[in-house]
Amino acid sequence: MIIQSFSLSGNPLTAPSFRFPSRSRRSLVWLSGLTVLTSSLLTVTALDWPQWRGPNRDGISQESGWLTSWPAAGPKKVWSGKVGVGYSTVSVSNGRLYTMGNNADVDAVYCLDANTGAEIWKHTYPCPAKDPNGYHGTRCTPTVDGKLVYTVSRAGHLFCLDAGSGKVVWSKEFAKDFGAKAPRWGFAGSPLVEGDRLIVEPGGPQAAVVALEKTTGKVLWQTPGDPAGYSSPMPYTADGQRCVAILNAKGVAGYRINDGKELWRHPWVTEYDVNAATPIVEGDKVFLSSGYNAGCVLVQFSSQPPKVLWQNKNMRNHVNSCILWQGYLYGFDERELKCLDWKTGEVKWSEKSPGKGSLTYAGGKFLVYSEKGRIAVADLSPAGYKELSGAQVLEGRDTWAAPVLANGKLYCRSLEDLVCLDVAGK
Repeated sequence: MIIQSFSLSGNPLTAPSFRFPSRSRRSLVWLSGLTVLTSSLLTVTALDWPQWRGPNRDGISQESGWLTSWPAAGPKKVWSGKVGVGYSTVSVSNGRLYTMGNNADVDAVYCLDANTGAEIWKHTYPCPAKDPNGYHGTRCTPTVDGKLVYTVSRAGHLFCLDAGSGKVVWSKEFAKDFGAKAPRWGFAGSPLVEGDRLIVEPGGPQAAVVALEKTTGKVLWQTPGDPAGYSSPMPYTADGQRCVAILNAKGVAGYRINDGKELWRHPWVTEYDVNAATPIVEGDKVFLSSGYNAGCVLVQFSSQPPKVLWQNKNMRNHVNSCILWQGYLYGFDERELKCLDWKTGEVKWSEKSPGKGSLTYAGGKFLVYSEKGRIAVADLSPAGYKELSGAQVLEGRDTWAAPVLANGKLYCRSLEDLVCLDVAGK
């Protein structure tokens, strides 16, 4: 196997996967390698997954040739282990896996061997983990950019770590450095690397959005605005300029990455300020969805003011975002998996059997991961839902961390446990 190198210089965590109570509570420059299986004529394209929702932050992997037909017991388990309590999913780069967890009010950023699960290093620091409701754990998914790793804690500790050793390169605190107040369930946005900049969302009147020099932590600009939501920054290009869409606690806004200028905004209010799912940007349109019966909306932001193209309650993403594929949105409307027409918002079909969960797309198939730890391979199209394989791979509840496929390995996480499955084509 040839392990590829990865360099992030363009687009690099439901909000990162994390837990809220129920009502009674998407140009990246990257290099890939090929894994050539000499025992077969099949060639598998194997790729890294260096950040929240993958290379383009859209939940889509270009990996192909992976195993989609499984025995009843599921794919072969390569390794498993405890990674603390949390809703962080994993990032995979250069043979290493990064994730976060909390034990007894101490956060840990883990670096593991992606193929064996062996711990390479662990960075720890005190961080209160308990919500007012009793829910706890980490929310952010680490962002890997070459030799650096960026993480945010639920209390707003921002770290730049050396990917090789775990040593702190620089750090910030959202409260102390930007006057930010943590949302009710903690900071959850996974950092975004854009060129030489790191984009984070402390939120609030001093620094709703901040751009930092990624190697030093020097503040390049900070823009005031609304309190932070639980979503993650989504990059896009408009009029030849790199921009970022931020879904905060009160709505969505677009900012120019060069200087932080606010370009547009649209209100989007959800009960408890739970704007969590990452926005989907396609051309000059942005799709938002949130739970608590808020629903969804497609907004054309090139209009001034931004124009609502359609709005309904057909898709209510609680924490995990939809995937836009070939003109259709696939995602969880609370506890139903649905397909919506991107242009109209019309429901094409709904499927109750997976319950609530998360999605990843790769090589023509969807990975459907339920909140109870069952993972399935499915054909999803406007015509309907067809499961091809499925297995219970973890036990528990609220397993909201989206599954990650990287280099022939499938990683699934519950609140505390992480499992690596072999899905390399054979």
